[in-house]
Amino acid sequence: MKPIIIALDGFSGTGKSSSAKAVAKKLGYQYLDTGAMYRAVALYFIKEKLSVVDLKVVRQALDDLSIDIQFGKNQKQEILLNGEEVSEKIRESLVSEKVSEVAALPEVRNKMVDMQRKIGERKGIVMDGRDIGTVVFPNAELKIFLTADVNTRAHRRELELLEAGIPSDIESIKENLTSRDQADSSREMSPLKKATGAVEIDTSNLLFEDQVDRIVALAKDIIHEN
Repeated sequence: MKPIIIALDGFSGTGKSSSAKAVAKKLGYQYLDTGAMYRAVALYFIKEKLSVVDLKVVRQALDDLSIDIQFGKNQKQEILLNGEEVSEKIRESLVSEKVSEVAALPEVRNKMVDMQRKIGERKGIVMDGRDIGTVVFPNAELKIFLTADVNTRAHRRELELLEAGIPSDIESIKENLTSRDQADSSREMSPLKKATGAVEIDTSNLLFEDQVDRIVALAKDIIHEN
């Protein structure tokens, strides 16, 4: 049985990252949270007070920053930005507000896509993001697109932030999700959309275990065919 690539795309708060982690664990695969990579870039721009308008500044920033991904106990992903572990910092609200703007830059996307493709070359990996099935791995053996209504997504994000000890406001979260949906879906380069051949799963009324089991079942069918 040959290992496969599982591309998991969808809107924020649909359970992409949590599902991808759980699926990877059940299959004995490696998990890569590509959104965390873009968040790390956004964090760098915030920390250095860099402009996203000046392309010379953007290109220099991408030359100066280094993003490393390490997998700790239980395959937990750790994001290192220029040697600093930033897995929690990249989840803060300032980063959430900035990430779509930074991720829309072609220079940023090209660098991140190159990194993601190199990581995925050996297969046996689950990647989640917004353009994995459309741009990064359009030939992935399994492509999933997750959706959910905005109220459900906002409540999930609120719980996630509270568990991390980050103060949150449900209306602000809803506003942020809506604006990110708009920005991600309408950007010129690599817009968020359902990939050709992707299986769409609405997670609004699904138990987390059910959505994970559904993806695992789809993956096993393909793995056993290989």
